[in-house]
Amino acid sequence: MPQAQIIDGKAIAESVRDEITRRAAALLETTGKRPGLAVVLVGEDPASQVYVRNKDRAAEACGFHSVKHTLAADSSEAEVLSLVEQLNNDPDIHGILVQLPLPGHIEESKVLRLIRPEKDVDGFHPVNVGLLTAGERDSALVPCTPAGSLVLLKRTLGDTLSGKTAVVVGRSNIVGKPMASLLLQESCTVTIAHSRTKDLPDVVRGADIVVAAVGRPEMVKGSWIRDGATVIDVGINRIPAPERGERKSRLVGDVAFDEAVGHAGAITPVPGGVGPMTIAMLMVNTLTAARRLLGLPEEEPLF
Repeated sequence: MPQAQIIDGKAIAESVRDEITRRAAALLETTGKRPGLAVVLVGEDPASQVYVRNKDRAAEACGFHSVKHTLAADSSEAEVLSLVEQLNNDPDIHGILVQLPLPGHIEESKVLRLIRPEKDVDGFHPVNVGLLTAGERDSALVPCTPAGSLVLLKRTLGDTLSGKTAVVVGRSNIVGKPMASLLLQESCTVTIAHSRTKDLPDVVRGADIVVAAVGRPEMVKGSWIRDGATVIDVGINRIPAPERGERKSRLVGDVAFDEAVGHAGAITPVPGGVGPMTIAMLMVNTLTAARRLLGLPEEEPLF
């Protein structure tokens, strides 16, 4: 069987960001307003610092008003909540993102629930979760990684996914559950599977679309993939790579890529697949939030 098509998440994300840049420029010209994104980082986690830096750069490249707030790791919960409330009330900020994870002494759910739902560009607030689950995607702000995964699927398979069988491996609130909701709204037949699913390989093997978001390196084996299936690998795991030298590591997904590429019809790489789309969809959500808060009509959706 021929090798799978490698889905170029970088190129697709760039096309999305180009469109957002164009729309943001039009918004500035007609209203004098830039979409405003505030990112809150608590502590000095190296991975979080990289993510925040990438989000800040992307926002600036799209012509947004971008603000970064960095708080010490020992900041109190009250200090974090106070900052979120300040951003809630700032008319120049349309999107608020609190980088996770937070230090252990801060209750994440309390912080996330304080963010105004209409500024919740991560899509984690219960109001946005409820709207998405109820089938009102067009009224919600949708979590960025599932939204980006859906864009990749549509760019690969076409806009109509109706009737396809999809298996989402992973049941997290951040990816698995919202991904299932999005696929249901595309009229797919959806199964949410996970590490405890009985006969998991057989369940995955029955899918036209496999979305792997379980957080275990290379857990989904190539033999689990139906020939010709489309595979979206959300996982990003760092594993030892002694072949590169002492203490070296490399990034892998939740799918055993080298095996799966011989079965799948199309597959995302890690890195370079879903990751760039997550940041691109954050820009989409920020622009959407800005237009809604400014009382402007919705634009043509990008997914």
